[in-house]
Amino acid sequence: MSIRQQSLQSSAIANYFDQSGEVILKLSTDPQRTAKAVSGRNFLPPSFSALGSLEKFNVAGKSFDLHVPVRLITTDISIREVLPGQRIKAEFRILKSREPRVAALLISNGEIEVISQPSAWAKALASIRLGLRIASGSGDSGSLIPGMVLGDTSLQSDEFKSDMRRSGLTHLVAVSGANFAIVSAFVLWCMQFIFRGTRMRVVATAFALFAFIALVRPSPSVLRAAAMAAVLLIAFATRRGKDSLPALGFAIAIVVIGDPWQGRDPGFALSVLATAGLLLLSASIISFFERFLPKLAAQAMAPPMAAMLFCAPVIVALSGFLSPMSIAANLLAAPVVAPITIVAFIAALISPLSPALSSILVSVIKPMAWWIATVAHWAAGFRVISLQKGTLGFFIVATLVLLFFLAPRKILVIVLLVTLGLAYTQRFPGGDWQVVNCDVGQGDGLVVNLGNHRAILIDTGPDPALIDRCLKQLSIREIPLLILTHGHADHIAGLAGAVKDRKVGTTWYGNVQRGVSAKIDTTQVKVLWPDSGSYDANNSSIAVRIDTPDYSLFAGGDMEPLTQAVIAAELAPVDIYKVSHHGSAYQDEAFTRALSPQISLISAGIGNSYGHPALGTLELLAQVSAKVLRTDTDGAIAIRAQDHRLRIKTSKYHFAFLRWE
Repeated sequence: MSIRQQSLQSSAIANYFDQSGEVILKLSTDPQRTAKAVSGRNFLPPSFSALGSLEKFNVAGKSFDLHVPVRLITTDISIREVLPGQRIKAEFRILKSREPRVAALLISNGEIEVISQPSAWAKALASIRLGLRIASGSGDSGSLIPGMVLGDTSLQSDEFKSDMRRSGLTHLVAVSGANFAIVSAFVLWCMQFIFRGTRMRVVATAFALFAFIALVRPSPSVLRAAAMAAVLLIAFATRRGKDSLPALGFAIAIVVIGDPWQGRDPGFALSVLATAGLLLLSASIISFFERFLPKLAAQAMAPPMAAMLFCAPVIVALSGFLSPMSIAANLLAAPVVAPITIVAFIAALISPLSPALSSILVSVIKPMAWWIATVAHWAAGFRVISLQKGTLGFFIVATLVLLFFLAPRKILVIVLLVTLGLAYTQRFPGGDWQVVNCDVGQGDGLVVNLGNHRAILIDTGPDPALIDRCLKQLSIREIPLLILTHGHADHIAGLAGAVKDRKVGTTWYGNVQRGVSAKIDTTQVKVLWPDSGSYDANNSSIAVRIDTPDYSLFAGGDMEPLTQAVIAAELAPVDIYKVSHHGSAYQDEAFTRALSPQISLISAGIGNSYGHPALGTLELLAQVSAKVLRTDTDGAIAIRAQDHRLRIKTSKYHFAFLRWE
């Protein structure tokens, strides 16, 4: 079916966006758990996402027979047992999707009904995948093995995924050309003991390649990875390196003709660039390192370095940062990638027949997986160079890569030193910033830096990874006072990240009342609310005033006019006001005027559904001449104070196109 035909058929869906109806669809991918989400006071129920083909839908008394791609999201946990190829029926809400590859987004909060059985082939493949998952066990190292072989990251924690991304190792847990190249090379090596002729070895390896495709699921990303691997395999098997680039061009053409949407997929660009890097640079890098290292070590180091050099400009354009430690992390991880992939692949194949033997094989490679997980955690702890996303970041890094090949070594060293120096001088937030409002999305996380790697922390936001990253940027290792203003998820769900590898002293959480105070060095903290009355969670928030020789600060969680009015008369002006309830419309005018801050901090998520901050609140703050800073528009906000004179830096500071974070 042509794209034009699909667009014509999907127009019927467009007429019923934002409506609900009964839908029958066929799954085309494995359901994957979506990222843990928090909405205000609540933890949202776990949801699962998958791609499927819409076959029928009944809406507004009309019935349609269609065959168009859709993405479904459901909270019914039973969908985890549904395999690709099975059909389901459920009541879905049909929404417009921003994903270009699908005609619509289907949301279901009810139960789904499975109306077809999986094929014997699908059951067999599922048992293999499940067998490897069981044999791998738990923990970061256990969850890494299925990811490296099958792209199955369902067992990985959000924190581990974050560290893998920050360390530049996330490509190891995505089915890529490297996976296929390793498996194909192993099978090709084995075939030399069975077949004498190169042609028969290549044919046998091709069959193994098809089997691997079936095992990891023939999704578009898998098929393009297989195409790139085929190019490498042909180049290796025929030993005709001069034909490798035309073969790569042919593979690109086949993939794009078969699926034109690949032309818009960043993953496809990365696959092509990584393959080109392996074809063009690996031999040169091996020759260079053989001067100093054994041949095997040079061969292990060459592929990740070649691939990273070619992919770096696109990675920066997409992510907005580049980790100098990612090269070291990839070099440290590279020697064990191939053994893990090969042994785990064998363990997966035999798991339905002999789970015990599969477990033994996995136990052999588990220390190697532990090593990669350790490297990821280590590298993630270092600062990264942060660049503006998009075109600017792309050209900055592309220029550095070109200089690597073209410029004399002395010029290259000078350029690299200048780049690192610029990044360091524009680092965010810097070690001497006293107050930092972390960018934790739709939630609160405020750091009062005490110096010597210590800080008072007020709330932890909804995401452990985000608050942990903010504290790492400030080099905070000890929290003498942790204040959790109230029990809503957007204020406390990130607690695990805040206390990770940090010493925590006193915690205030529903155990203090107005009048309680604490003093840490020269920093005075006084509780202004709550009292002993009965209030809802928002109006029971712990409200504190913090005074230092250089600044004063008020933070009151999500307190609203009911309780704001009670304490308004006893308030004195402050330098910094952490605006209550994310800048919602529920603000007491007398309360705000009594604080009369120089700077108002509003923590709100980009495009949040609550309308935070409210226009009326912004107007009220303008009336008291407060400078308003918002995490949804400014990113993280850092304040330096001296004798009540305040300086501000934000993570989206428009002059800082290159930063050290």
